[in-house]
Amino acid sequence: MYVADQTWPDLAEYVAEESVAIVPLGSTEQHGPHLPLSTDHTIAEGLAREAAERTGFLCTPTVNVGVSEHHRQFHGTMWVSPMAFREYVESLTRNLTYHGIEKVVFVNAHGGNSQHLQEVGRRLRGTEEAFATPWMWDDSIPELVDELFETNGPHAGPKETSMLLYQDRQNVKPEEFENARDGGLTDLGSAGHSRHGARVHYDTIENSENGAFGDPTDVTPEKAERLFEAATDQLVQLVEWLEARDREELLPKERVESAPY
Repeated sequence: MYVADQTWPDLAEYVAEESVAIVPLGSTEQHGPHLPLSTDHTIAEGLAREAAERTGFLCTPTVNVGVSEHHRQFHGTMWVSPMAFREYVESLTRNLTYHGIEKVVFVNAHGGNSQHLQEVGRRLRGTEEAFATPWMWDDSIPELVDELFETNGPHAGPKETSMLLYQDRQNVKPEEFENARDGGLTDLGSAGHSRHGARVHYDTIENSENGAFGDPTDVTPEKAERLFEAATDQLVQLVEWLEARDREELLPKERVESAPY
C-alpha cells in the first residue's frame, strides 16, 4: 500500500488494523559514468514498494536526498548535513507515530545514511515513540553478492548496476561499463589513504577518479533479477517478523536493579 495513492479514510482503516510502515531512503549523487544520480533512491523505492505490494504494509514516499557530501566534487550531487538528515527523518517518523504507526523499517540504499538512521532509530526507541530500524539491501544478501560478482564494489559497482538494470534499464548506460571499470577503482584493497593507523581521506574522488568502484561489466539481466528477488524476500521477511512482535518486546528493557548473581 503506497500512502500517497490512498484516501484518508483508507488510511484510517489501515492504522486501525496495522502498526507497520516502510520508509525508503536513498540519495541523489554521482554513480560513475554509467549510472544515473537517482540510483540509490530508485533502488530503495523499488524494493520498498515491492515489499509493500507483497505484504500489504504501508510504504511512504521516498527520501531522495541524503548524506552525500563525500561525492560533492562530481556534478549534480546533492546532499544535506548529517544533522539536517537526522532531524528530518526523525520528524517524518514522528509524523507516522501521530497517525498510529509504531514500527518502522527504513529501507536504505545509501551507505552514507546508515549511521544516521541507526541514531534516529535509537532516539525514537529511547523515548518509546516507535521502534525504527534501518535495513540496507545488500547487507541482507552478502553471500549472494559475493557469489555473483568476482570484482564487487561498494559504490556504482556490479551490484548497484544490476539493481538499476532491473528497475530502471533506460537510464543505465552499458556502453560506459568498461569506462566505469577502467577509470574507477577495481583493486579495492588499494582503496583509502592510511597513515600511522589513521584514515586520512574523506572524499570519493580520492579513491576513484570517475566515482565508480568494482567491475560493472560482470552484470547480466539474470543476475539482476536474482539480486532484486533475494533482497525483496529478505525485506518481506523482516517486516513480517516486525509485525509479529509485541510493542513491549521491542522497547528498552528496565534498568537492572541488582546483580544477577
